[in-house]
Amino acid sequence: QVHLVESGGGSVQAGGSLRLSCVASGRTDTSDGMGWYRQPPGKAREFVASISQSGDSTHYADSVTGLFTISADNPKDTTYLQMNTLKPEDTAIYYCKPPCATNDSWGQGTRITVSA
Repeated sequence: QVHLVESGGGSVQAGGSLRLSCVASGRTDTSDGMGWYRQPPGKAREFVASISQSGDSTHYADSVTGLFTISADNPKDTTYLQMNTLKPEDTAIYYCKPPCATNDSWGQGTRITVSA
């Protein structure tokens, strides 16, 4: 079973930037790439971005397109999420998970708080 550790969260002012990291271990099949998700306070978890195993294909939620960039270091099985021009509505706990991994694979996440 994959083990996921997210880091890089913190508190920033609107307009600031953060870079999140996701280190995966224990998975033998990386063919489904990796995804980033977030759960805003009081809301359901939502998709943010994903990247294919090769890195050639990325997808973003409309709300972060052009602002966030997902990338990966495959030898380290580490995925990054560069977040620029952060807004208060980006406040959430951010998680990573391979799209095909089971729901018991979720890690602890990393919290982002963006103040106006």
